[in-house]
Order: sequence, then C-alpha cells, then structure tokens
Amino acid sequence: MIITYIVIAVVLVVVLWVVFGQRHFVALTNHAQNAWSDIDVQLKRRYDLIPNLIETVKGYASHEKGVFENVTAARSAAMGAQGPEAKGAAENQLTGALKSLFAVSEAYPDLKANQNFLALQGELSDTENKIQAARRFYNSTVMDLNTAVQSFPGNLIAGMFNFGPKTFFELGDADQAARQPIAVKF
Repeated sequence: MIITYIVIAVVLVVVLWVVFGQRHFVALTNHAQNAWSDIDVQLKRRYDLIPNLIETVKGYASHEKGVFENVTAARSAAMGAQGPEAKGAAENQLTGALKSLFAVSEAYPDLKANQNFLALQGELSDTENKIQAARRFYNSTVMDLNTAVQSFPGNLIAGMFNFGPKTFFELGDADQAARQPIAVKF
C-alpha cells in the first residue's frame, strides 16, 4: 500500500514537472516573440522616416542620385527581410546607406541648418536608440530561452515539445563595412 502511494507521488511529481516545464518554455518563447515584435515596431518607424529624410536632402543635393537610390534599395531590402539573420544583414546595409546620406548632408550647410532636416535627423537618432534597446531586450530573452533549451533537465522537456533555440539579432561579421565610417569625396 505504501509503495503504491510512493509510485503515485513520484508519477504525480514527474507529470507536474513536465507540465510546469512546458509552460515555462511557452512563456520564454512568447517573450522572445514579443521582443521581436518590439524590434519590428521600431524598424517600421525607421523605415517610415527614411522617405521624408530623402526628400528633404533631395531639395538641397539633387545631384546625389546614387546615394538616394542606395538608401531606397537598402530600405526595401530591409523591409522585405525575414528572421533575425536576414534582418540583421539588411539593417547593416541600410545603416551604411544612411551614413552615406548623412555624409552628403555635411557638404551642404543650408541643409544642416534646415529645421525639418534637423527634426528628422533627431527622430532617426531616437529611433536608432530604441532599436538598440529593443535588440538588447530581444537578445537577452533569446539567451534565457536558449539556456533553458540547452540545459539539463530543461533540454528533456524542450525535446519532448519541440522547443528549439532562437537566433540572436546582431551585426554580422560579414558586414564590417557597416561598422566603418563612411569616406566622402567630392
């Protein structure tokens, strides 16, 4: 009789452990998805600011057509990228293109004094800061999920319910150009 109670207690503990473990992984996965949506919101805000910025600069530097085309193409590629790795690579290209645009603006004192340009530049800078904060939050959440998926005994539950590690959102080593200052020659 006592052995039956012990077996029932052990089975109950194992079942509760599996149920609570599965719920923990669901919560971690949902936090990661929520963090990714925060990044998407900030990236959309960035994408919405870029056309206004281009139009403002065009009024002063209309002969810089190549820079405008590069920014527009990079923006389109970034908007169409899916997943952290592709999004990171596309964002690196967009950042490089925006650096070129701001470098062009340095050659036009009237543009640098334009209130609309200054406001857009401030908005973009604020958005970049928010993207960095969202990226840090997402990567922290992904780290927690990946640690739980890869650690014992969580890896047992993760395997039973097909929870897997997620990819961090970061600058890729292949895009060192995005980390370098832009050289402007006139």
